[in-house]
Parts: sequence; C-alpha cells; structure tokens
Amino acid sequence: MTESTHPVVFFDIGCKDLDKTTTFYQSLFGWTPSGIPFANLLNTGSLEGIQGQITALGHEPHNYVIVYIQVDDISSHLDRIIAAGGQKLVGPVTLPNGKQFAWFKDLEGTTMGLVTKV
Repeated sequence: MTESTHPVVFFDIGCKDLDKTTTFYQSLFGWTPSGIPFANLLNTGSLEGIQGQITALGHEPHNYVIVYIQVDDISSHLDRIIAAGGQKLVGPVTLPNGKQFAWFKDLEGTTMGLVTKV
C-alpha cells in the first residue's frame, strides 16, 4: 500500500443528546471523552489508523458514510449495543478475507459499523 497524503484520521458522530450519546460509546468501547462547548473529542486508545473503501451496493442506500469500529467479537458487541438501546441492522457477515462486519444504529438512529481485525 502506498502512503496517502490525505489519510482519514477523524470521525464525527452527529446527535441531539451529547451526554447520552457520549455515555453510550464510552460504555461500549472504553473511549475517553474530553469536552469542548459543543462536542466531546474521543480518544480511542489506539495508535492504529483507519482505512476505507468506495462501495456501489446496487441498491439503497446509495449515499452514506459509516465509520467502522474494530472489535474482537461482533456478536458480543451487537448484544451489548442492543442492551444499551441501539439496534442491529446487518450481520455479522463474514467477508472473503475472513473478517466479519455488522451495521447498527445508535440511540439517535445513526448507522455505524463493526469490523473484526481478522
């Protein structure tokens, strides 16, 4: 892989209730929030960057952005997400490379993704 001069290094999760949404993600993934007037910056505790792709599904939704959160166990995290008030949308699905992914909705209805490392 060649080094990009435009790497993706940040994500933004929009919501109405900042405290509720921050607590949701902090309790599920152990992220450390630090507040500024209209947001909570998140420290994911990882030095690894993120990669991406362009996808044409051939059906709705055509236009979307999903941030994938790396986890060890998709099913376990989906159970925790549902228990915390989120909703499972897709998965777990095993990809040809052996990784699994899933989509879920958070408390505000934002679609997010989970993916395993291998």
